[in-house]
Amino acid sequence: MLEMKNASIGYKGGVLAVQDVSFRVKEGEVVALVGSNGAGKSTILRAISGLLRPKSGEILLNGEPLHTVPAYDIVRKGIAMVPEGRQLFGRLSVIDNLLLGAYAVESKEETEKTLLEVLALFPRLEERKGQRAETLSGGEQQQLAIGRGLMSRPKLLMLDEPSLGIMPKLVSEIFRTVQEISEKGVTVLLVEQNVHEALHIAHRAYVLQTGRIVLEGNGKELLQSDMVRQAYLGM
Repeated sequence: MLEMKNASIGYKGGVLAVQDVSFRVKEGEVVALVGSNGAGKSTILRAISGLLRPKSGEILLNGEPLHTVPAYDIVRKGIAMVPEGRQLFGRLSVIDNLLLGAYAVESKEETEKTLLEVLALFPRLEERKGQRAETLSGGEQQQLAIGRGLMSRPKLLMLDEPSLGIMPKLVSEIFRTVQEISEKGVTVLLVEQNVHEALHIAHRAYVLQTGRIVLEGNGKELLQSDMVRQAYLGM
């Protein structure tokens, strides 16, 4: 479904945050990009979203170039991103935040159907649908951010650090939800510093260090890797 080929990505000033990175995401998979802060994980998601352009290499969606598509058209291609820090509209209600996620869906009936599905997936949002987003707990805000991403009915959902700022007891709940989303047929690309939880649910994963992929494999294999255990799991 998605393929990044030999991509180098940087910011103004010429410093490359990602160097010669290649990976693929097959339809129906949960693929994790894991590594420490500053490894280049979020930069990759920003490039896929059209917010950054690769300095070299290419990004393909179903074999077609994605890196030349304007950012505002990426959602219409079937890709949605749940950004780090959630980026909700705090003064708007839960329902209004969700409906904003469906701006690219032309069918009102489709939007209403998806809204019911999202509220069924997140019962706490159903209970608080009239509340302002800023009044929700951190875990509820993360549910709302994921729900908003699902409102565009994406084929590929990208999650940037979904466990960041969440109470430890709620982190496993967030990852169980990601698994459930995958089981409903949505392909997931997950960027995460919580390496143990990410690898536990990932079909395949790539380990990034200082902008390069240093290891890849299926999630369970990487959980047993000496390098991963020592560098990220404290074992």
